[in-house]
Amino acid sequence: MRPRVFLVTGAASGIGAACCRRLAAPDTAFLVHTRKNQEGAERTAAAIRDAGGEAEIMLGDIGAPEVPAALVARSVERFGGLDVVIANAGFADRTPLAQSDDALIARSFDTVLWGFIRLARAALPRMEGGQDPRLLAISSFVAHVFRTDVNTFPATAAAKAGMEAMVRALAVDSAKQGITVNAVAPGYTRKDPGAHAAYNAAQWQAVIENIPMGRLGTPEDVAEVVGFLASAGAGYVTAQVIHVNGGLI
Repeated sequence: MRPRVFLVTGAASGIGAACCRRLAAPDTAFLVHTRKNQEGAERTAAAIRDAGGEAEIMLGDIGAPEVPAALVARSVERFGGLDVVIANAGFADRTPLAQSDDALIARSFDTVLWGFIRLARAALPRMEGGQDPRLLAISSFVAHVFRTDVNTFPATAAAKAGMEAMVRALAVDSAKQGITVNAVAPGYTRKDPGAHAAYNAAQWQAVIENIPMGRLGTPEDVAEVVGFLASAGAGYVTAQVIHVNGGLI
């Protein structure tokens, strides 16, 4: 019997890497995707192997039209099937709309929304009849929280909101095939040590003061929810957006 096969995009660090660590076990296999952070992807792959799983790395810009289908094809070729897709690749852009040109907005949509659409379109036919097949999208609080004391991310918010709408549509379309489709929307989440951060220390403190639980989330907080949604026990959970945000509303 082949292993349960996972494809995780943006898996070199942060939430994507934490999801791989959370799900890795004997009889699992992972295609670890990153745009260009091969060193980080190698660390993720090593953690998967240490947990008894198999891992292979593939680089590519998820916003490029050909990359999502290539990731799916490689997963199937290398491991013999595809069961779980975690669409995590993306970035946050705080540029105000008045300062955003078409190219900047298109970059957010190509990476976040079109990347997910193309990945789902390629993956779903391959997931039919799989081992507890799951399609999961990592969304963001920026598609939900609009307050004067919280920064807005216009292009990212629109792209993530589109992703969530697509999650619900695909969940309906895929239900009869036994494939669940859900999204997880993290709040402010701690970066890996040394990773680029959008805020300085004082700005992060101001952010934390707006979070009812009084702390940033961690990649592991998000990965725990992803782990449940990817499990056999979540077979009746679909078309949902689960918030992991410490009460930020």
